[in-house]
Amino acid sequence: MQGQRVSSPYPPVPPVPLSGPSLPHRLQSFWLRVSAGMRLNELWDQLRSDARSTYRLYAREVDAARPSGTPRQKHFVHVAKQFFWAILEKLTPARRILLLVALVLLVLPQAEMVGNPGQHWEFRFEAHLLGGLLMFGLLILELTDRVVMKRDLQIAKEIQAWLLPARPPQVPGLEIAFATRPANTVAGDYYDVFPRRTSDGSAPGATSQTFLIAVADVAGKSVPAAMLMATIQASLRALCTTPGPVTELVTRMNRYACSNSQNGRRFTTAFIAEYDPASHVLQYVNAGHNPPVLRRRSGTTEELSAGGLPLGVMEDARYEFGTVSLEPGDLLAAYTDGLVEAENARTEEYGEARFLNLLQTMAAAPADVILGSVLIDIDRFVGSAPQHDDVTLMLLKAA
Repeated sequence: MQGQRVSSPYPPVPPVPLSGPSLPHRLQSFWLRVSAGMRLNELWDQLRSDARSTYRLYAREVDAARPSGTPRQKHFVHVAKQFFWAILEKLTPARRILLLVALVLLVLPQAEMVGNPGQHWEFRFEAHLLGGLLMFGLLILELTDRVVMKRDLQIAKEIQAWLLPARPPQVPGLEIAFATRPANTVAGDYYDVFPRRTSDGSAPGATSQTFLIAVADVAGKSVPAAMLMATIQASLRALCTTPGPVTELVTRMNRYACSNSQNGRRFTTAFIAEYDPASHVLQYVNAGHNPPVLRRRSGTTEELSAGGLPLGVMEDARYEFGTVSLEPGDLLAAYTDGLVEAENARTEEYGEARFLNLLQTMAAAPADVILGSVLIDIDRFVGSAPQHDDVTLMLLKAA
């Protein structure tokens, strides 16, 4: 994969022409290339979002509480020192030295060195210029790491997209719509819908087709969560080939998850269900997941909460199952906690109440229309605030 270029998330802009157009036109082209065509308010929003994310990263290692009796000025210096060390320790030892030398040079006064008597030359040492060049060199080194990491993450994103369904399968009697939004390049959320062959008991060897439905959320975010998500997907696909009820399937998945959970630190909440198109019955197990909401055609709602502990917490955990019958007009919404916990700039959560109210309002619409409306409403609520967690939503509407 060496030499693979990482595509930019911003629209391509033609390079600045070296000759021909007038200076104002060349300056405009230069600005468009630098800004990627973004407006000033969009650039400002991006800077604010980046600043918040950066502050949260370093603030985790800073104790900003001021002890009683400590002067404000002394406390400010103490907090500033903590921030400085939090930043410095993110660099490699060699780059820490480079940064310190650059900072020292930036504060040094200009120095001048004159040659020996009889010689007609002098050497002017520009400490500020050298400090700036060292900072620029450090920036290039850090950008190199970021580009390499971005390339690897882009490959991981493509692999993850291949693991997840691109579009809903055709399930008799159901409209299905789903979407996911990772907080980072790759996500720890998992969703899937796929057919499962089961014995129908009518005759030896006779089988019927049901559909497995899964929505899961791995603890954590980014690469570690995405790697564990891939193991959850693989175990579900492999274990479902063995006949048995959904409780047995989840029990086997839990045993597998416990062998990779680092003593329960890497657990997974999951909603696993099996839908039978012939009987319109959905049998499910909720393994510590946000209870999916079933909105009946009459307007009443119920939560699907029967189940047990998250996967990977306790190897001998026992799971119960729940059963619901889906009638025409019923709407089932399964989601991860990133949806209801999405925050705006005032750190207010989107909330389950707002989500349920929107489902009630849009219940008569097709599943894909409801899905689009929920995502738009989340965007409207969150605004320019950064996304803290992966967001996944799956809707099933009985037809």
